[in-house]
Parts: sequence; structure tokens; C-alpha cells
Amino acid sequence: MTVAPVMPHLNRFFSVTLLLSVLSASLGTVMVERRDPLVTELAVEGAPGGIVFIADPHVRAENLPLIQETIREINAMQPSLVLIGGDFVFGGTDDLSLQLVWSGLDAPTYAVLGNHDYRSADSATALVRKLTQVRQTRISVADYSVERLDDGTADPLYADRIMAALEASGVHVLRNQAVDLEIGGRPVRLVGLDDAWAGRAKPPVLEPTDAFTIYMIHEPDCAAPWDADLILAGHLHGGQFLPAGVADRLGLSGRSACGEATMYVTRGIGTSNLPREVRATPPEIVLIGPP
Repeated sequence: MTVAPVMPHLNRFFSVTLLLSVLSASLGTVMVERRDPLVTELAVEGAPGGIVFIADPHVRAENLPLIQETIREINAMQPSLVLIGGDFVFGGTDDLSLQLVWSGLDAPTYAVLGNHDYRSADSATALVRKLTQVRQTRISVADYSVERLDDGTADPLYADRIMAALEASGVHVLRNQAVDLEIGGRPVRLVGLDDAWAGRAKPPVLEPTDAFTIYMIHEPDCAAPWDADLILAGHLHGGQFLPAGVADRLGLSGRSACGEATMYVTRGIGTSNLPREVRATPPEIVLIGPP
């Protein structure tokens, strides 16, 4: 397999996320004031206007008001397209009725699944083990293979149930698929990768295009320098316990380069691995458009 160099911010990601995964198991009783989502304007050359990106909602009864407020804010922007970067559930819940909340979105909505949607590495100990596996898996565009990350914990039938609940709410789930869209009279190609930590990500073989091309993958450490204009990811929650500026400097959120593409890792909306709403990093709505 041709090995691509590991991007420096991914090494930082491993070290800092390992620390935070331990903190997430020990700070469950600490309360930090919950904040409404902040809007980040992401200017990308060639992008059509009005694309909104969020990730990591981890929908449950405790944070449903936050999700509903997020949806109201998104609708107020009158977006042309909404993208959601995975981790719709929390704690492997069997109650998927809360996913009906997404029917409140007014714009066409596309999504990918995350590791929690497969019940993969959804505990602190499993997270540390998975981070080690990811660090040992080096991938390239020419030979992209994450099958070894499937350690037997993934539950594909559960992921199918989540996909069905989302589709019933008007959310189109892409699992190693591409869809060609038109936004404001301009062609857009959207590529959605299935979850890499569950060993399911397999980039589709595509014909070249002049369309503005977006790749969406849940885990940024499993992104490759694809032939894209923009790569979107989540998963890291911006460190969850870190101020946004610190998280950006550590490569846990914000803008970077992945090959020739712009890459953006959102701070996400919800929390995980914690029994209550605990986060210092403010939730984020990303509004994408031209410079």
C-alpha cells in the first residue's frame, strides 16, 4: 500500500484527543454553561453561497432544545443546502424517535454517519484503543483502505436503522456515494463517505468534473487529499473542554489544507461520553460561501 505522510495536525490530534478522552471519563459531573451555537462563515474560492454544515448532534432528550434552536437558526439563514457530518445518536440508544427533529429543516439535507451511529468506539476505553488503531493506519488516495479499523464492535444493522430514521425525516444519507446537485445555477458534486472508524469508508471511483466538489467524512484523521475543493469533517468536538481559539491552534477544529483542498473540522453541536451537557467549546454552525 502506498503510504501518504501523516499530516502534522493529525499527530497533535492523536495526543490531545487521547488526553481529552480520559478527561471525558472523569469530568462527567462538572457543569459548564451550555451555549447556543455560534455561526462561522467559511469562505472558499468557487463555492456557491448558502451551504450550511453541522456535525455531532448526539441527539437525546437533554439536548433536544439545543438541536431545535440550531434548526431554527439554520432555517433563518434560508440555506440552499444543509450538510450533517454524522454522530446522530448518543450512547447506542435504541430510541430513534428523536431523529424526527430533522424533519424541521426546510432545505435539502444530506448526511454521513459517524462512529456512534455504528456503536463503534462509543466508550472512553474503546476510544483510546481506536485512536491507536487509527494512528497505525496510514492511507492514501491511491490505496484507501480502512477495513482494519473494523475491530468487531461496529453494528451495521444499527446504522441501517439510523439511516432509515433519518431518511424518514427527509435527510438523505450518503454511504460511499456521490450526488450531483445544482445550487444557484452552479454544479456541485457532493461525496459522502461511510464511517471510517467502523471500517466502512470506501471512496467511490468518479469521473473528473468541473463542479465544485465537497467530500464529507466524519473523522478528519481518515481524510485523504482527494480531488476536491472542500473536505468537511467533525468528530472532535473542538476538544469539547477547550476554548475555540485553542482548539483551532491544536488542529482540533477550524480550517486547514488537505492536499489542494480546503479542509474544515467543525466543533459540532452536542456532547458525547458524558452524562450531562458539558462543553466549554461553543457549538458551531458553519455557513459556507464564496470569498
